[in-house]
Amino acid sequence: MELLRCFAVGGLFCVIAQILIDKTSLTPARILVGYVVLGVFLTAVGIYEPLVNFAGYGARIPLTGFGYALAKGVEKAVDAQGFLGILTGGLTGTAGGITAAILFSLFFSLFSKGKPENL
Repeated sequence: MELLRCFAVGGLFCVIAQILIDKTSLTPARILVGYVVLGVFLTAVGIYEPLVNFAGYGARIPLTGFGYALAKGVEKAVDAQGFLGILTGGLTGTAGGITAAILFSLFFSLFSKGKPENL
C-alpha cells in the first residue's frame, strides 16, 4: 500500500506538470522553479509535512520535495544557529542531493558523446 501511495502522489505531480506544459505557455524551467517554490511554501504553512508522511518518497523525490528539503534545512539551522541559519540551512539540508547531481552529471559527461547542435 505504501508503494501505491508513493506512486500516486509522485505521479500526480508529474501529471500536473505535464498539463502545465501542454496547456499553458510556461516553460519547463518556470515549472521547475514553481514546483520548488511551491514545496517551500507548502512546508512553511505546514501542509507538505503530512503529505511526506503519507506518500514517503513520492513526495520527497519530485521538485516540490527539493523545496521541502530546503525549507526543513533552513528551519533546523535557524533553530541551531539563529539568523545565520537562514543563509546556511538550505545548502546544508540539500547538500547530499546537490552533490549527487553534480557527480552523476560528471560521470555521464565522461562516458557520453554530445551531439553538436545544428545552427
